[in-house]
Parts: sequence; structure tokens; C-alpha cells
Amino acid sequence: MSQETIFTKIINREIPADIVYEDDKALAFKDISPQAPFHVLVIPKLPIATINDVNEENAHLVGHLHLVAAKLAKEHGFAEDGYRVVMNCNNDGGQTVYHIHLHVLAGLEMGWPPYQSRKKVVS
Repeated sequence: MSQETIFTKIINREIPADIVYEDDKALAFKDISPQAPFHVLVIPKLPIATINDVNEENAHLVGHLHLVAAKLAKEHGFAEDGYRVVMNCNNDGGQTVYHIHLHVLAGLEMGWPPYQSRKKVVS
């Protein structure tokens, strides 16, 4: 479905990661460049390149990733105060690894808007 990525290598235990959760459908691990005190990535074990590649057959995995994110937020004490869940799509959306993943960020109050000051010109 998609090319092998660094996340595939983590799933296959070919490279190390600080894994905080795993089940038969998903894996969660600490981000190597955290943007918040708590920053984990939740990935499906099935490689899906982008949100644009989610379809009827694999859509259940996106819901499962959110269930895992909520479970981790609760287990780590962030559910009540709040946390942010982000999924980037393609280059302009900030996606750097083409295997869908949720960023779960918590531990500080987050601001809005989360975008750059430049505006993309659409022709």
C-alpha cells in the first residue's frame, strides 16, 4: 500500500523507540523531538500513507488511533486538563513521515492558531 518508512521499522523492531502502548492494531511511542512535555505518536500497524489514503476498509483504524490517544491521555493524567491530537497531511500540512500518525501533545496550555504567518496563495 505504501513504501516502508521509519515507522514500519519501529513496528518491526528494526530500530528502537520508547514504546508506551501497543496492541494488535496500533503502536504509540515518544516523539524524538517533543513539542510538549508529553508528546507521543500513535500509529496504525497497517501502513497508510496519508489521510487521503483512508478508505472504507481501513477507516476503523483512524477511530482506533483516537481511542488509544484518549486512553494514553487518561493514563498519564492529561484527560481532565486537556490535550491536543493532530494528524498532518502532506507537505503543506506538515507531514514528514508518510505513514499516518496522531501527535498527542499535553502538559501545557496550547495556543491557537497553530499555523505560520504566511498565507498560501491559491490560484
